[in-house]
Amino acid sequence: MNKKKFTYKKSGVNIRAADKFVDFISTVTTKKRGKKKFSNIGGFGSITNIPNNIKQPKIVACTDGVGTKIEIANTLNKFDTIGIDLVAMSVNDLIVQGAKPLLFLDYISINKIDLKKLKAIIKGINYGCNQSGCELVGGETAEMPDTYEKGKFDIAGFAVGIVGRNNILNKNKIKKNNLILAVPSNGLHSNGYSLVRYLIKQKKINIKKSKFLKSELLKPTKIYVQEIMKLTNKKLINGCANITGGGLSDNIKRIIPYKLSANISLDKIKASKIFNWLKKNGVSDKEMLKTFNCGVGFCLIVESKNLKKINNFFSKKYKPYVIGKISEGKNKVKLNGSINWIQ
Repeated sequence: MNKKKFTYKKSGVNIRAADKFVDFISTVTTKKRGKKKFSNIGGFGSITNIPNNIKQPKIVACTDGVGTKIEIANTLNKFDTIGIDLVAMSVNDLIVQGAKPLLFLDYISINKIDLKKLKAIIKGINYGCNQSGCELVGGETAEMPDTYEKGKFDIAGFAVGIVGRNNILNKNKIKKNNLILAVPSNGLHSNGYSLVRYLIKQKKINIKKSKFLKSELLKPTKIYVQEIMKLTNKKLINGCANITGGGLSDNIKRIIPYKLSANISLDKIKASKIFNWLKKNGVSDKEMLKTFNCGVGFCLIVESKNLKKINNFFSKKYKPYVIGKISEGKNKVKLNGSINWIQ
């Protein structure tokens, strides 16, 4: 008779470790709950109040991940910033439609639960939520032996926001002669990392020995929520775009009305050092523009009369500047000139 005992733990799944992680999340997220009535961590679902000061509220939902930036985190054994990236990638999409981030959930799948690694990730997620003014209300951690190699994992985020019907930013608000403003990025954000990693591999670059790359490649995505929410509340913008995968052209194209075009002067763009480094290491202008934000993390479409007021809501580092104008035509986005990569 076979007396061998089969357990979930022997198969590679440690429920006790997972429970410890949930307990840790509860201690992190309850610190700033204040007078809120609902405790969501550890339950089957999350419950959140809908703000009562929003007329005809509409729900906006987004989801995203951080792509292969995770592999850079694994290489450098540094996990305290990618949680911020995870929140940023979703909430920066929510605000494009004028929605205020309300709640966030995460999904972490991993080969084997590593409490030190997971705690670093969740601290980053919680920090990103605090920056965004939303609440981390729950999530899921899945231990998946054999699905992931040793030490490997993936993360995904889900954000929900709310906006009053009359405050939704849509294409109809964008008009001829509106200005296109670039809000600077703080680096690569979380896009184009498969190309970055391919370049590093082909050139046999040891990023552990490069102070510059160690700093740049895990720099967390800038969260634009506070600034954009102030602008939408004061009705100072007609539209905006989060510049992620696909670069300027593909993302601005998504918000331009059918009978209008966006004319952008590339020579006005201020690219930071990491983009200059990529360009010098063999990435073509065309590929740079198609893959990376090239120094423009967010775009605003505004009336010229509001330009000075808008600048007051940004710190010096992220002060918006004019890179183009809306005109008649059906070509959607026209990129003129070329970026000066050496600033």
